[in-house]
Amino acid sequence: MDIMVKNGKVSLGDSGTFFNCVFGKNGFTYNKIEGDEKTPIGNFSIEKIFFRKDRVGSFKTDFELIPIEKNYGWCDDVNSNLYNHFVLLPFAESHEDLWREDELYDIIVVLSYNTNPVIKGKGSAIFIHVAKPNMKHTKGCIALEKRDLITILGLITRSTKVEILE
Repeated sequence: MDIMVKNGKVSLGDSGTFFNCVFGKNGFTYNKIEGDEKTPIGNFSIEKIFFRKDRVGSFKTDFELIPIEKNYGWCDDVNSNLYNHFVLLPFAESHEDLWREDELYDIIVVLSYNTNPVIKGKGSAIFIHVAKPNMKHTKGCIALEKRDLITILGLITRSTKVEILE
């Protein structure tokens, strides 16, 4: 079962099941650039799933779940050799902390955007994650309510593709 993102909705295959979502503040793009706050258009695989075990507990999914530790980060420094890679903290170069005080990264679905090969400056840390309570736009990721994200992760398989359209 594949995931389609379009018009502020996430749909699951032909099931007719839809979930509200938010995306990049500046819309969608075929030409993502680091910091543009746009969501990349395309077809992506799910590479891995991180989660806050202390907040979410375990849930049913076909994927291996990686518990987030306080020293987990993601490099967004275009000058780093580790650009758009998971890193361990402390990390001297620019990065995002995966262990956050808010709930946004309680679940992180890592998409295969700009991963093979990684092209510096084409965007990093493109995830599906938990939305802000007010469902405000993201900096380029796709975000859903936590319960909806958990539901989706219970229905998809390792062969699931994520198609992001305008």
